[in-house]
Amino acid sequence: QVQLVESGGGLVQAGGSLRLSCAASGSIFSPNAMGWYRQAPGKERELVATITSVGNTNYADSVKGRFTISRDNAKNTVFLQMNSLKPDDTAVYYCNYKSLAFVGPPYWGQGTQVTVSS
Repeated sequence: QVQLVESGGGLVQAGGSLRLSCAASGSIFSPNAMGWYRQAPGKERELVATITSVGNTNYADSVKGRFTISRDNAKNTVFLQMNSLKPDDTAVYYCNYKSLAFVGPPYWGQGTQVTVSS
């Protein structure tokens, strides 16, 4: 089992910045991938960014150049630095962990609300 605890969401004006954090605990094995997904009201959950335990990253086109994902492997923590935020970025942001060493389901955090006002 893996537990994920997110923090850092909130309310910000358009053009502002927020930094999300997600700490993983439990049965953490490398290699693995951690990332962020988001779900806006009435929409499906979508990928924002992922990063593997060796540092390979992947971003949604809508956030490239504005968001940066990083991680601290020693602390099993992943970060999402969000700059130049837009109202369209408003959503619940979910942390995700998936082992790349074993076949199994991904794990999800409880979600943190990000609201960008215009």
